[in-house]
Amino acid sequence: MLVNSKGLALVLAASITTIIGASLFLIQDLPSYVFWLVPSICFGTSYILINVVLEFLFFKELRNIYEMFERIRNNDLATLNPEPTYGHSSINQIQQEIYSYAHVKQSEIEELKQMAKFRRQFLADVSHELKTPIFAAQGFVHTLLDGAIDDKSIRMKFLKKAAKNLDGLDALVQDLLTVSHMEAGDITMQFEPTNICDVVEEIFDQLEDRAAKKGIELNLKGEQESTMVFADNQRIHQVFVNLISNAIKYSDENGEVTVILIPKNEKLEITVRDNGIGIPAEHLNRVFERFYRVDKSRSKAQGGTGLGLSIVKHIVEAHASEIKVVSNIGEGSSFSFELELYHPQ
Repeated sequence: MLVNSKGLALVLAASITTIIGASLFLIQDLPSYVFWLVPSICFGTSYILINVVLEFLFFKELRNIYEMFERIRNNDLATLNPEPTYGHSSINQIQQEIYSYAHVKQSEIEELKQMAKFRRQFLADVSHELKTPIFAAQGFVHTLLDGAIDDKSIRMKFLKKAAKNLDGLDALVQDLLTVSHMEAGDITMQFEPTNICDVVEEIFDQLEDRAAKKGIELNLKGEQESTMVFADNQRIHQVFVNLISNAIKYSDENGEVTVILIPKNEKLEITVRDNGIGIPAEHLNRVFERFYRVDKSRSKAQGGTGLGLSIVKHIVEAHASEIKVVSNIGEGSSFSFELELYHPQ
């Protein structure tokens, strides 16, 4: 600190002594020794008293506050003492408020750093995911423009591949818009009575050919009489499409994908289970992140936008529920959540 108690006390004592000395010259008939004795005593006494008062009532607390700000600036909050052990109550209160304020601000800074990290990662992921289909379609089109268009067999083959990549790009953009709208709260759920059995059977019909190509059996198990829930039919349909198609995608040949419905009190527990490759334990807490892929090479080969489970998470949470996953390597995975049962009046 640039100013300390001794320096300030010296200045104040000198000022007081000067004032007293000047006042003595106005008094007539004083002995000569008074003009040097009284200012000397006054200077020494005032210096000591002022120094003691400043040191113990002001600078001691000021140094603590200064050191606190130094630690805050150096991100050393762990060494701060939230319980002052000396000083007046008002000073203690100020010190406590500064500590609390610094702690809150440090938490906010850490959160902003984490959000900035996620934002950078998200932008990198989006750039990568968009680049792949765009470059592929661009390559096929430029090859045709360079002369391959004259060969009918090559022309149709390349046009189909370009169209497939553009369809994938469209699906990616649509999923990005869905996630963006959900996170911004722009999508309102339209809750209505929904029969989960009908939804599951409809999706089984849609995905039957895909499952048959791998010899995978699709099953619906559980009590199928009490399966009316109060939910957004369209969004829940989207949840089952993502979960069941993923189960088929990551199941081995001749496997089984099962949807299990179990009523529990006023809820319907829904589980989508497969006996496929499973998910390593270290990846379980990240599978619902945008663009996160457990096995990037296999995921790319299987297709998909990498946003399916993120969309599932947002939709389930919008239904006041939570999506959970249990998985073991080589034994398969189970994704489960609950929906509110609907009871007709």
